Amino acid sequence: MKKKRPTLQDIADRVGATKMTVSRCLRDPSTVSEGLRKRIFAVAEQVGYIPNRAPDLLSRATSHSIGLLVPSLTNQVFADVLVGIEKVTEPLGYHLMLSHYGYSAELEERSLASLLSYNVDGVILSDSHHTARTCRMLETAGIPTVEIMDVLTPPLHQAVGYDNVQAAYDMVSEMIRQGRRRIVYLAVRLDPRTLQREQGYRKAMEEHGLPPLTLQRSQRSSYTVGAALLGEILQEHPETDGIFCTNDDVAVGAYFECLRRGIRVPEQMGIAGFHGHDMGQVMTPRLASVVTPRQAIGERAARELLARIQGQATQDRAIDLGYRIEPGMTL
Repeated sequence: MKKKRPTLQDIADRVGATKMTVSRCLRDPSTVSEGLRKRIFAVAEQVGYIPNRAPDLLSRATSHSIGLLVPSLTNQVFADVLVGIEKVTEPLGYHLMLSHYGYSAELEERSLASLLSYNVDGVILSDSHHTARTCRMLETAGIPTVEIMDVLTPPLHQAVGYDNVQAAYDMVSEMIRQGRRRIVYLAVRLDPRTLQREQGYRKAMEEHGLPPLTLQRSQRSSYTVGAALLGEILQEHPETDGIFCTNDDVAVGAYFECLRRGIRVPEQMGIAGFHGHDMGQVMTPRLASVVTPRQAIGERAARELLARIQGQATQDRAIDLGYRIEPGMTL
């Protein structure tokens, strides 16, 4: 059974002061005498008092907190973005409120409603496609937003990211330049960014007169999914000589399945991923990948959001931080 949290009244009763005096002291210690201040803080420490932040937030125009909605807690991409955001927000004293929505637009809507109930000053969104109610809530709240990881979809207010279509096109073009002709795209977690990468893949293949082929899985990306898709390719499309994966987890899983089956990489199979995760960049052979600036995206998104919270006008609606094609040793 959940224990009852100590209240302001509990502290007031113990120190012989009013609840209002205790509240005032905890907000601004300089407003009460030194002796009383010491007693209040000693009792608060003793009883393990935890401030109930929500009523305080709702009573003020600003909360000095921002909301962050992420689709995955296991994907290294968003862990890196979070590091970048906190690098900016923590020194400025902003509290980051994190909510996870599992790539579901409906769950994103409910998570946003919860964040807005805490009167956050702004929101960083990890997707560019939202439900109608999500858009209405943000419009009603009247707070700034930044959408990340996509600069192609017109943002609600502002976007920070890179061009997924061009990045995929450039990587597949590099695979073709290195002699690959039967390249399959492995698509998992069919979110808009995965579909944008498919556009880039198809454009590169068609420009070179090569047949595009996509294998899809709706579950989250993982090494296991990559291994399973590689097995499917070998059974149903044995002519394949290259695979372009929607992210590095899938690519690494496919590589280790090649290793298990005795398929030489890159001699028999070229493999490329997306994002340039640490795992792929330290393994031998180093994984070919589109290296994206996740931490820089987090930092820039946070700086842009805080600037607008402080009243500055939006300078650029879409901020493209680019990417780098890393050929590695697997092409």
